[in-house]
Amino acid sequence: MSLPPRPDRAPAAHTWDPERYLAYADERGRPFVDLLARVGAAAPGRVVDLGCGPGGLTRLLAQRWPRAEVRGVDRSAEMVARARADVPEVGFEVADLRDWLAGPAAAAGVDVLVSNATLQWLPDHLALLPALVGALAPGGWLAFQVPGNHDAPSHRLLRDLAAEAPYAAHVAHAPHVGAHDAANYLTELADLGCEVDAWETTYLHVLTGQDPVFTWVSGTGARPTLQALPADLRGGFEEECKRRLRAAYPARVVAGREVVVLPFRRVFVVARAPLG
Repeated sequence: MSLPPRPDRAPAAHTWDPERYLAYADERGRPFVDLLARVGAAAPGRVVDLGCGPGGLTRLLAQRWPRAEVRGVDRSAEMVARARADVPEVGFEVADLRDWLAGPAAAAGVDVLVSNATLQWLPDHLALLPALVGALAPGGWLAFQVPGNHDAPSHRLLRDLAAEAPYAAHVAHAPHVGAHDAANYLTELADLGCEVDAWETTYLHVLTGQDPVFTWVSGTGARPTLQALPADLRGGFEEECKRRLRAAYPARVVAGREVVVLPFRRVFVVARAPLG
């Protein structure tokens, strides 16, 4: 199956920091667990985690299906190095999701294909759904979740600040996340012949520490923008971003401790391919 063409302009390169990403590992992992609970595969032979990150959640796939061949794929060498060190019982490889879909591993057929908080980085990922379904064995399962909070203050304030001088010229081509509503994914996958279960959940993450919302976004959605800025501008940008986020997400006292509550909408999709 042919893949849609890549965008004419490649996004600015950036790297991932596993330590920063894992700062809120429990909160980031909960949607994965909720997604996995709706996958009905009993005894899959091949299970692949596309966009596996530091591998901790991929380990849950191996624990659920101990007889399966479980693989993790991520384009970040930093993330894969951490995954190989922390989860030696699973095989990991450095590869772009598109390249993996075009390769022999996808052509061989996968019984469970999982992608956790990854597709939002691909602006055209709706066009990739046929290839994702095409990588499934007959009756195979595709399960993914993406953030649905792109209009929340945590993202909107970042975009507004990045559009201001002197930052705009430096971050114009930094990649941004984006996703669709559950109904869009349901329609697209149903048209491909899949049985589809799609839903949305808004989590209320209770965060602690200094500027916790900034810590959260700087480990994921804001990281490409921050890395695109030159060193002499990054510090000022970060401080102004923290100031705006503190105003948008004020601290409150809950059960005697000071916390910040971060509403986080997530979009989930589980689809099963036709049996044949």
